[in-house]
Amino acid sequence: MTSGFLRRPYSLPTVGTNFSRNLRQLEDAYFFMRSQSQTRKSSSVAHPDKGLLSNRERTPDLSVKQTASDLKEEFFDGLCKFARYSKFEARGTLRSGDVLNCANVIRSIGFDRDEDYIAAAGVSKKIKIYEFAALLDDSVDLHYPAVEMSNNSKLSCVCWNSYMRNYLASTDYDGTIKIWDVVTAQGFSQHMEHQKRAWSVDFSQADPKKFASGSDDCSLKLWAINEKNSVSTIWNPANVCCVQFSPHSTNLLVFGCADNLIYCYDLRHTQIPWCTLAGHGKTVSYIKFLDSESIVSASTDNTLKLWDLKKANSDGFSSNACTLTYRGHTNEKNFVGLSTLDGYIACGSETNEVYSYYRSLPMPITSHAFGSSDPISGTKIGNDDGNFVSSVCWGQKTNMLVAANSAGSLKILQMV
Repeated sequence: MTSGFLRRPYSLPTVGTNFSRNLRQLEDAYFFMRSQSQTRKSSSVAHPDKGLLSNRERTPDLSVKQTASDLKEEFFDGLCKFARYSKFEARGTLRSGDVLNCANVIRSIGFDRDEDYIAAAGVSKKIKIYEFAALLDDSVDLHYPAVEMSNNSKLSCVCWNSYMRNYLASTDYDGTIKIWDVVTAQGFSQHMEHQKRAWSVDFSQADPKKFASGSDDCSLKLWAINEKNSVSTIWNPANVCCVQFSPHSTNLLVFGCADNLIYCYDLRHTQIPWCTLAGHGKTVSYIKFLDSESIVSASTDNTLKLWDLKKANSDGFSSNACTLTYRGHTNEKNFVGLSTLDGYIACGSETNEVYSYYRSLPMPITSHAFGSSDPISGTKIGNDDGNFVSSVCWGQKTNMLVAANSAGSLKILQMV
C-alpha cells in the first residue's frame, strides 16, 4: 500500500516554516557534512573487513571521493525531505475504558507482518491486539481488543515475527521470554534463563526462527523457536536495554546498554564485539537500523545519534562512527520509544510529545503534543504533568505512526 506519505511532491520551504526557524542549524549541518566528506576517502581502512562483515556481498567503494556536486545534491535531497512535512495529524485514537488508568501504561507497541493488527503491552500485564482499521474509524465509541492475552508480570517489550504472522514474542519484568500464538491467544513456549528483568526482544528477519533478548542481568541471549534452552549467551559489563538484528544480514546484531555504549556482534564470532560505539552520555535505550550500514540510537542523555558502521573500529571504542546528533526532545529518565521509516525518525519525549527528525539534519521536523483526553468524547482533560510518550512504532506499509503515552492513551498519527 502506498499513501500520501510517500507520494507527496517535494516543495521548497517558505519564510515562517521550520526551515527559517532553524536556518542556523541547517547551516551548521551543511558545513558538518562538508567536513565529513573530506575524511570518507580514507575511511575504507577503518575496519579490517573493508565491508561491514566479511561475507557481505555488497561492499561500498569507500575510496571514491565525493565531489562538490554530489555533496550539494545529497544535502539538497535531505533538505527537501525535511521540508516536505510540517506537522503530525491525528488519524485515530484508541477509545477504551482502560485509558487514563495508571495501571495501563503502554510500554511497547508493534504492527504485525501485514500491518492489519497492532499489539500493545505494558504494566497491565496484558497484551492487547487491536484491528488497525478499527482504530481509524471515528464512529466507534469504544475499541475492544480482537485478542487479549494475560501475563504473570509487567510487560516491557513485544515483537511480531516477520514470517510466521501469528507469532509474537514478549519480555517481562520477571525476566521471562514468551512466544505467543495470537490465533489461539495462548503462549506456547516460555524461556526463563534471565535472572532479572528482560527489557527487549527481537526476531531476526533474515532467519525468523531466531530471536534475541536483553536483560538487567547483563546478558544477551540468543534463542531458537521450538528449543527451550538458549543457543548462546553474550555476557556484557552492563544491563542490556535494547537489542536488534540487522534486517540486512544474518550475522549482525546490535544492542545498547546502561554503560552508555552500543555493542555490535558478528554472531559467528561472539567472544568479543565486532565493534563498540561510544558517544552517548547516559543509558542507551533503543537502537534501530536505518539501512544496512547505519543505525540510530536513543539515550536518556536527551539525544538521538546516527552511526555509520563503515567507520567502526574493531579495537577500542568507535566514537568517530557517530556522524550526527539529534536534539529537541526531552529524555532524561524514561524509555520513550524510537522508530524509523525511509530515513524519517520518530521518538517520544518527557514533555508528552512525539518528535520527528530526518536522518541528515539534527533538528526536529515537528512535534505533536499528545495530551490526555476522555476515552469516550475525546475532550482533553486534566494536565500533562508527569506524562510522557512511552512508545512509538511506524508502519512500514501504512506509513502511519502509532504512539502511546504513560496515561495509557494510544494515537495514530500521520505526517502532512
